[in-house]
Amino acid sequence: MRLIECVPNFSEGRNKSKIDEIISSIKESSDALILDVDMGFDTNRTVITIIGSPSEVLKGVFNGIKKASKIIDMRKHAGTHPRIGSTDVCPLIPIKNVSEEECIKLSLELGKRIGEKLGIPVYLYEKSSNLSFRKKLPDIRLGEYEGLEKKLSSKEWIPDFGPSKMNHFNGATIVGCRDFLIAYNINLNTRNPRIATDIAFELREIGRSKRVPNPLSKNLLDGEIVRDEFGKAVKVPGKFKDVKGIGWFVTKFDQAQISINLNNYKVSTIHEVYDEANKLANERGLIVTGSEIVGLIPLDALIIAGKYYLQKQQRPTGLPETDIIETAVQSLGLNNLVKFNKNEKIIEYAIKKQKRNLISMKNIDFINELSRNSPAPGGGTVSALAGALSASLISMVSALSYDKKELIKNRNLYNEWGEGSQLLKKKLSRLIDEDTNAFNAVVDANRLPNSTKKETMYKRDQILMANKNALEIPLKTANLSLRILELSSELVKVCNPNSVSDLGVASELAVSSVRGAYLNVLINTSSIEDKIYCDNRLKEADSIVQSAEKISVMIYKKVISLIKS
Repeated sequence: MRLIECVPNFSEGRNKSKIDEIISSIKESSDALILDVDMGFDTNRTVITIIGSPSEVLKGVFNGIKKASKIIDMRKHAGTHPRIGSTDVCPLIPIKNVSEEECIKLSLELGKRIGEKLGIPVYLYEKSSNLSFRKKLPDIRLGEYEGLEKKLSSKEWIPDFGPSKMNHFNGATIVGCRDFLIAYNINLNTRNPRIATDIAFELREIGRSKRVPNPLSKNLLDGEIVRDEFGKAVKVPGKFKDVKGIGWFVTKFDQAQISINLNNYKVSTIHEVYDEANKLANERGLIVTGSEIVGLIPLDALIIAGKYYLQKQQRPTGLPETDIIETAVQSLGLNNLVKFNKNEKIIEYAIKKQKRNLISMKNIDFINELSRNSPAPGGGTVSALAGALSASLISMVSALSYDKKELIKNRNLYNEWGEGSQLLKKKLSRLIDEDTNAFNAVVDANRLPNSTKKETMYKRDQILMANKNALEIPLKTANLSLRILELSSELVKVCNPNSVSDLGVASELAVSSVRGAYLNVLINTSSIEDKIYCDNRLKEADSIVQSAEKISVMIYKKVISLIKS
């Protein structure tokens, strides 16, 4: 699957019917998925998040921009957010199996089409621009819509596409390929936007103009700007790299916000920026009351934040993904103003296809599905489930051991084992469905037509590929469950004694998973003519079973001994 994301920003946030028209234009012309629509009354701006294949996204977003060009009149626009046109900026972001170079080409294709078909001046930015002074969004937006006509008359600001004369109705549009950006607002318990701006200047990479402190005010914006010998303002760098920020007042919430763009959340993390904003607010006699995500956020960004706050709270980090996310949501105050729905706001959750799969079933529905007279789901799926259950128990024992004060010296180990078991649980959970899907792929391959020589050759290749995949899935299950046993053999030496029986059950489930997976490897070799391939896989599977059984016997004896003692 090839995916790109597009996040067009439309200069309309007050007239819902106009935004509905734009959304309809996108949906009617494309199979791309609209993940999020974020309307802002005070900013008078709507951010729409679209994801899909490159061709579908380009079709949809062009038609959305086309509709916006007919119904958003920039001569009547006013709002707190900087803007330059009816479609202000339209970034394209590579998500999956699409290179940065290809995404740049797509942005040029879109920009050219907007300029030629809609008669709108188009500027390229970020990775799509070859001009250093036209890469950054604030530089292109400088002067905004009101200063655009003068800008267009300058040789330095001839558009990359479209006319060089002013389009009074639409203004201009900025298009380009960029990295994933998190749009993030931090809430303050004040109505004063100047304080929010003051803090934003401290946080953002570009920093602020150096000022002589005003003895009558704590706000640095009240001081006189320090200038160099050429009369240029002396700059003081901000605290965070790849961070942009401004302050504004939001009427809807009746409070000021620090509006942040995190251009690289791995370099400057969301929790670091949030905590520093809180510190700077406290220095000014204020507090941060929460925050909000505009658009979507990568799962990884919240996992990083959640683990940071868990460690800060001296809690184990080897917890289910949902618990780590909830810790991040609560610690960052993401529910403060608007309910944070993880299935809508986390990009990986939002792009999951709404299809019925085994892992998402209720227990009783899965059991009923398993009991029907169909060959899949079957033993391979159950083996993966047994492994996932085993990993879950290991995580539980690690967390309970972490909380026991007598074992505090081992907390780093419990975190390491807990996180490791959570990862194993996640991988084995995926294999629950993958095993069934692999069997169904074998059935589909055997149903392919073979009426011609070409069809016969193709069918033979597809059957071989499907059968090999059906063998590799249980082999993965066996390998992962062996790793659970290896982890258990270490944990049993220092675990919470009250949980040792749970660890014993985990070991029994893990060795059952290995044995069950081995049986599925064995039976799948009968359908594969490649003898060397089968011999190698069986040799690997035999080794896994022998190691698993040896470890499980050791754990079982140790558990019995601990219980009796």
